[in-house]
Amino acid sequence: MEHLCQDVTPNVRGAVGAELDLAAVTALDTSGAWLLEKLSRAPIHGDGIKVRYPSDTLVGLLTQAHKLNRCASSPEPRKAWPLAQLDRATDYMAGVSHDAVAFLHLLGAVCTSLGRIILHPSRLRLTSTVYQLFRVGWQAIPIMVLITFLIGAIIAQQGIFHFRRFGAESYVVDMVGILVMREIGVLIVAIMVAGRSGSAYTAEIGAMKMREEIDALITMERDPIEVLIVPRVLALVLALPILAFLGSLAALYGGGLIAWLYGGMSPAIFIARLHEAVSVTHFEVGLIKAPFMALVIGIVAAMEGLRVKGSAESLGRQTTASVVKSIFLVIVIDGVFAVFFASIGM
Repeated sequence: MEHLCQDVTPNVRGAVGAELDLAAVTALDTSGAWLLEKLSRAPIHGDGIKVRYPSDTLVGLLTQAHKLNRCASSPEPRKAWPLAQLDRATDYMAGVSHDAVAFLHLLGAVCTSLGRIILHPSRLRLTSTVYQLFRVGWQAIPIMVLITFLIGAIIAQQGIFHFRRFGAESYVVDMVGILVMREIGVLIVAIMVAGRSGSAYTAEIGAMKMREEIDALITMERDPIEVLIVPRVLALVLALPILAFLGSLAALYGGGLIAWLYGGMSPAIFIARLHEAVSVTHFEVGLIKAPFMALVIGIVAAMEGLRVKGSAESLGRQTTASVVKSIFLVIVIDGVFAVFFASIGM
């Protein structure tokens, strides 16, 4: 159609005037309407090209075409660099506040659904919860154990390497034990769960949103929070403490192995020293944080999944946002608990 307009316009340029009779035209698409409008704007003499006798169904379309591109768009004025940065910071803070409100809203919805389940246990989707627990718990054990084993081995090797200068290799056991049981074990596991399971939850819920499956659940009078989100959040809350416990054991085993092979410390001495350095309190501090981290990961993953629009780009963007926000909040929670436990003497 654009090629046809380019062919016709030079031929009417020298004309004095012309008329187009549309009395016999019963249908016209937007391309045809725009062609007629461009012909009416052609630089010819006289009164130009006039459209005669359009039907009532064509008048509205021709009127809309006539209104297009009548005013040249003015360039947006450039702002000074400080003002532009201030606008960016304002938009960022508005986004943070919006995320906080959405997080609290979804957290309240999940707590409400859990309350209904406690009052009516038959509403719990037990099969879905067990399946999600299998996915985020049992299937994640190999990779969690491997990574935490390597982390514990690296911490022990670096500790022995530096403490050897002062003849204090035995203090490596204290460092490995306290770090793993209180901080590193649960933190590494939570970050890996956010990247592995949190991204999967966002992608699953986002794909359901794109295919309008969530709208179908609402049409069938089923609560999407209760059907989709509660089983996943429950599975994370149950699985993360178990994974943190297994990861801590693997990290201690890796540290003990390196202490034996690299530092010349026998397993019996390592275990005895570990028993003196680490108490049950350190173990409790690590496990208390795990359910809260799991809850945050599950809520953020579901929140970002529900924000997915109808494009693959939106799905990828929200999945990335889910992982980044979950890891950030996990680290923040770990820092808050560290300050809290230090203030109460744990």
